[in-house]
Amino acid sequence: MRRRIVAGNWKMNGSRDLSEELVGYVRSEAGSLDNGVEVVIIPPAIYIGNVLDQAQGVVSVGVQNVGQWQSGAYTGEVSPEMAKDAGCRYVLVGHSERRQIFGETDELVAEKVSLVVSSGLVAIVCVGETLEERESGQAESVVAHQVRSGLAFVPKGQWHNVVVAYEPVWAIGTGKTATAGDAQDMHSAIRGVLKDMGAPAEEISLLYGGSVKADNAAALFSEPDIDGGLIGGASLVAKEFMSICRSFPAAT
Repeated sequence: MRRRIVAGNWKMNGSRDLSEELVGYVRSEAGSLDNGVEVVIIPPAIYIGNVLDQAQGVVSVGVQNVGQWQSGAYTGEVSPEMAKDAGCRYVLVGHSERRQIFGETDELVAEKVSLVVSSGLVAIVCVGETLEERESGQAESVVAHQVRSGLAFVPKGQWHNVVVAYEPVWAIGTGKTATAGDAQDMHSAIRGVLKDMGAPAEEISLLYGGSVKADNAAALFSEPDIDGGLIGGASLVAKEFMSICRSFPAAT
């Protein structure tokens, strides 16, 4: 059975108070989940220690970005080994905001993914098309290219450290959400690309992200190829976030 994962990406939001209050609440509720969901919090790097203190091993913790180097004269960067040493389990790689705002390329994403998985961390590799690409009929080819390029250097024995998150750029923070059927179609296509690459496609968790909320999560998570969500704004509201985590049916 593939891992069910609901990960909250705080982006550039948060505080020590939020880390204490929100993560404390999530931890207290996550322990009683009966649906096998792994709950993950991905805060700004400066708050990772605070979040880990509250998570107490019940909630997993990730980092939003790492550099493409393991050490050296790269002021301001964090390496995968540092993230692991700090207590992180997950790393976001290739989020659309990193691609669009900071100019990260597919090649750079591939370098980072290779370092992350080789460090023993799990890379949540983000892919997704713009509205223009979708409306011009290129959505599937764009996403397929991002998957092939971003995962090009994953060692054969490290696929268990890969999660793919499909986040249509037009649905991030806009209130727009792909229908459950549309999301399923893309997730199925991604799984097909992974199979063509020789990856153990049926074992790799695929997450959906893009204005996921408590009122649409159950429909999305009921689809056969959607194994969880990468949650943005809703992850900053404790009760909303836990409602999303509860949207999966009980594990069987």
